[in-house]
Amino acid sequence: MLWIPFTLMAAFTQALRNAQQKQLSVEVNAIGVTLARFIWALPLALLYLAVLHLILPAQLPTFTTRFIASISAAAVSQIIATTLMVMLFQRRSYAAGVGLAKSEALLAAMLGVVFFGVILGPVGWLGIAAGSLAIWLMKGKSQPGTLDITTLLLGLGSGLCFALTTLWVRDACHQLPLPFMHSAAWALVWSISIQVILLVSWLVWRDRATLQKLLQRPSLVFRISLTSSIASLCWFTAVNLEDVALVKTLGQIEVLFTLFLSRHWLKEQVSRRDKAGLLLILAGAVLVIWPSLPRG
Repeated sequence: MLWIPFTLMAAFTQALRNAQQKQLSVEVNAIGVTLARFIWALPLALLYLAVLHLILPAQLPTFTTRFIASISAAAVSQIIATTLMVMLFQRRSYAAGVGLAKSEALLAAMLGVVFFGVILGPVGWLGIAAGSLAIWLMKGKSQPGTLDITTLLLGLGSGLCFALTTLWVRDACHQLPLPFMHSAAWALVWSISIQVILLVSWLVWRDRATLQKLLQRPSLVFRISLTSSIASLCWFTAVNLEDVALVKTLGQIEVLFTLFLSRHWLKEQVSRRDKAGLLLILAGAVLVIWPSLPRG
């Protein structure tokens, strides 16, 4: 049951982070916005890890080749996923961009079953199906009577990379013989370190102007990093405790927070399709957590 509150906290902080990334994407390119979510997250993650080991002492882990390979793949996949989602924000509204990227739940379920030995019951699959239908309703519109293939591919690509990220993170966490909170914290530190090194190196080499733009918005960049680090820590902990497909399907409740922020903060309109999708997402979330609820 612990995975449920971690997932809900992850969904809320991720919605808040995405809204702030949408704001920054007006001024900064996709790579720069992607770096904004990681650059301050590294010292925050290191601080959390140190405090965690101080309060709840545990042995220092040995990092196997499989752990390094899995967390490195997760780090790169998360960079690609975030970049594609920011590109979605630049083409579509915040709510539509998040909605398309949330295709990750169904993709995570399919990849988990095929490659990671995950077994889902019928109720869990029903919840995933409901959430997937909701995402289709909330994908937004391009021109009347047409489908914007580029936007759809960006959304599915982002969802696929987010799904792969969480599957690799779960695999990496399970390589560490530590309590679940400690293994999630170590995985977070490793992944963010890799991401910061890769992104900063790329921008120093090819696009120093973007780094300068980030330095001009220190408050917004810090808030993005803070909410991102909290969201990632909660996601990593949740997927360490439960199957990725179930965590990500319950995590679709993020769209509830997305719609609220879209309407009341970013002043975007909420359509009937969005509202219908919201109801399906809530139904899917209930179906996913139903087997975990206490009986009697």
